Amino acid sequence: MASFPNLNSDAGLKKLDEHLLTRSYITGYQASKDDITVFAALAKPPTSQHVNASRWYNHIDALLRISGFSAEGSGVVVEGSAPITEEAVATPPAADSKDAAAEEDDDDVDLFGEETEEEKKAAEERAASVKASTKKKESGKSSVLIDIKPWDDETDMKKLEEAVRSIQMEGLFWGASKLVPVGYGIKKLQIMCTIVDDLVSIDTMIEEQLTVEPINEYVQSCDIVAFNKI
Repeated sequence: MASFPNLNSDAGLKKLDEHLLTRSYITGYQASKDDITVFAALAKPPTSQHVNASRWYNHIDALLRISGFSAEGSGVVVEGSAPITEEAVATPPAADSKDAAAEEDDDDVDLFGEETEEEKKAAEERAASVKASTKKKESGKSSVLIDIKPWDDETDMKKLEEAVRSIQMEGLFWGASKLVPVGYGIKKLQIMCTIVDDLVSIDTMIEEQLTVEPINEYVQSCDIVAFNKI
């Protein structure tokens, strides 16, 4: 179980930043309720002074915008923070919103009148919107760990990581990273990312973006070390 002092103090932020130096999440290898507990305990986003905590905060904020968290986590304690309830982290069931929409639609229906072309078109658009929304909610996510190797020991690893993180697309969220010694003074970049499966193909991203110009000025090769469904 992870434990932190008051996260709105310098000591708390420093410990959180150190904790996330080699981790993508508070506990485990996927986003969980432990991340929400720590996220909720922060009064404001960490500054760039705490680069690991700031990177984690933005990642969790992005995940919260697209889905709820199902993983239970290993448990986390934050001093001065009230426990997060199940209701606070649960994603409202889609059925509730659909029922509410249906009730609103029923109020506007003329049971004795004929359906106009405009009403038919509006109904079709609503059905298509609900179908697309449902499909998006059902899209799975994966956590991926990638090894990125430079050309030699003279490669600027800071610029290499900046080039990697410059790749931005819908459904891709970069996480924590670290440099791992390979030998002969060479280090490789090991970096985590979370993807929405229906939107991002890791193999395609490596082939078409990570190993082509201009990034291949720094990157020699990429390997997928771990690929886990969330």
